[in-house]
This record gives sequence, structure tokens and C-alpha cells, in this order.
Amino acid sequence: MTAVSRHFVLAAGGTGGHLIPAFALAIELEARGHHVALITDDRGSRLPGRPHTLVSHILPAGRFGKNPLHWPRGIEAVLEGRRMALRLFESFQPSAVIGFGGYPAFPALWAATGAGIPSVIHEQNAVLGRVNRFLAGRVNAIATSYDQVDRLNDKLTPKVHLVGNPVRAEVLALRDRPFPAFSSEGLLRVLVTGGSQGANVLSQVVPDGLAMLPPALRGRLQVTQQCRPEDIDAVRNRYAAHDIPAELGTYFEDMASRLADSHLFIGRAGASTVAELTAVGRPAILVPLPIATDDHQAANTREMCAAGGARMIRQDRFTPVELAKQIQAIAMNPATLATAAHAAWNCGHASAAADLADLVESFGGAPMMDVISPAANASTAGREALARDAGA
Repeated sequence: MTAVSRHFVLAAGGTGGHLIPAFALAIELEARGHHVALITDDRGSRLPGRPHTLVSHILPAGRFGKNPLHWPRGIEAVLEGRRMALRLFESFQPSAVIGFGGYPAFPALWAATGAGIPSVIHEQNAVLGRVNRFLAGRVNAIATSYDQVDRLNDKLTPKVHLVGNPVRAEVLALRDRPFPAFSSEGLLRVLVTGGSQGANVLSQVVPDGLAMLPPALRGRLQVTQQCRPEDIDAVRNRYAAHDIPAELGTYFEDMASRLADSHLFIGRAGASTVAELTAVGRPAILVPLPIATDDHQAANTREMCAAGGARMIRQDRFTPVELAKQIQAIAMNPATLATAAHAAWNCGHASAAADLADLVESFGGAPMMDVISPAANASTAGREALARDAGA
């Protein structure tokens, strides 16, 4: 535990990709004796997995979109969110504000940088997100999950710190467990997921792709697949027609244990998915979401694929034939699959939460106690802005 307790504010969009690393950092900071608060939106406040000690503050965050007619409403929401953030800072007195991307993070980080409160942003993807891109030049430090991050200005390199993407504790606990035994006669356990909402393309392609495998491999399959509710009956019928045993569900609460038992993962390439695969060391066939902003899911696969821990198939080339071909290349030989698992493991950042907490603790100057102003180390202009805007 750290000798002196400080206060920190985390700000994150309402999706698991933004909030899972925020939760992991909150747990690490609280374990060090600090107090942590979360700023998010209504969706984020309801996301499962939030530490019970982490208090959420819901702030408005405008979305602008492509229609200029919606921009005035978005600007109004951002300004209100900024005012609310400043009032929170006045009472909570944070040593630093840490943003994890997403529109709900923007008003809080804007308020912090304007008031002279130390600020850090964490980027989960291999492409700097829009909100983080806008804030990157204003914050004190930029924490990244990958060595190569697209859309990150080279001029900002001096304040970039590679820490990795923090994952859930129950997943990280699996890192020291060996890869499940796999032989030329044993079961090949395949885990298929398409993100929090599932993916229709996986339901259409994966059962038929698995059915095209050579009999020696196909006869040893054991599949667990997450499906959309509207797809699950059709997928069940497909597997039954192919005589492939499969457990299907729209949501699995014990996903960590299922990942631990799996030999091969097939699914999307979201930041949290890739971080968990590399934390545990599981070979993967990744199908990036084609409409992801700046094609960031494809960028997320680069490191893992280059190391030999994964294979990437673009969705427009994701057919049963191509899937069967890639599975054979990675899983026909037990030694090849084990090598891929080790390559994936080597890409993991086991100390991501601790390293990010170290970075966060390094900012804020003197320790902040309850009686000290949150802007004690800020400029005079910053302190005046904090007092003026918080009362607005």
C-alpha cells in the first residue's frame, strides 16, 4: 500500500473496451490505498464488472455525428459535462484525471487540462481514437497498449509510455497456467465469440467451415459459440446437421474459464479480446469488424499475427473454405498449435495495470489530501478557471 492516499478520477466511454481497463486500474489504485471515482455515461454505469467500491458519476457527453444540425446539441452537452466535471473535481480533489477514450471521457479531460490538473490518456487500440487524438497534445502522458499506434503524432513521442491493456483479474490469473494438453487424438476445443453483441457472420461461416475440416480433425471438435438470440436456432441446426458437438449461448458469465479450457479462438479483434488472448496465450483466427473506426480492429491484429500467435481474415474473405484452410494451418499439428499459443503469450502485458498505476502515480506533484486544493500544482490561471467554471 502506498504511504499517502491520493484521489484519482477515471473517465471512460460506456463500452467494455473502454471500461474494462478502467476497472482494472481502479482496483490496482485502490489496492495501493488511493480513492478512485469514475466518470462515464448511463450505459457505462450499468456495465457488469464494476468494482463495488468504485462510485460512478454520469455526465452528459455530446455526440456530433455527420449531421451539422445535431452539433449545437452536442456542444451544449459537452459544456454541461465540463461544468459538472469541474464541480466534481472541486469536491473530490483529484491528483490526476485518467481518460480511456470514448465521448463520455472528453468533458472530464477537457475540464482537467483547462484547470491545470495532471491528466493521462490510455489508448486500448493500435489506432489512436478520436477523443484521445483530440486530447493527446494537451495531456501530460499517453499510455499505449501497442508499440505501434497509428494516428499518433510523432511529436508526442516523448510523453508516450507503452504499458499494455489491463485485463480482468480472473483472466490475468490464467496467465501462469499451461496451455491445455492437445494431441493428435485429443479433443480440439474451439471458442467462438463476436463481441458483446455477437456477430452474424460468425454464425453463418464458422459451422460450415468447421465441417470442411479433414475427418481426423473434425471428429475431435468441441465447440463453444456465442450467438445473437436471433441466430442461435439456425446455428444449432447447422452444427446438428454436421454432427459437430457445440454448446451455444447468447452470453457466458464464465467466459474466463471457457477461455482457459480452449485451444483455439475464432472471433473479432477488439482491444479487450486481443489483450485477453495474449494475457492467457491462446492462438486465434481473428476477423476484424469491417466498420470499426479507422479500421482499428485490423490494426489490433498486427502484433499478434507477426509473432505467429494469430491469423487474420478480412470479413470479405471470411468464407467456410478460407476458415477451414487457416484452421488446418494452425491446428493440424499439435506442436504448431502449442507454438502459436506461446507466441500469443509472449505478446501479453501481464503488468499492464500495475505499470499504468505507476505512471498515474508519477503525476500530480505533492500528494493530495482531503484539505488540499486539486489544483495545488496548477498554474494561477488554471486555479482561477477551476473556481470560476465550477460555480457556473
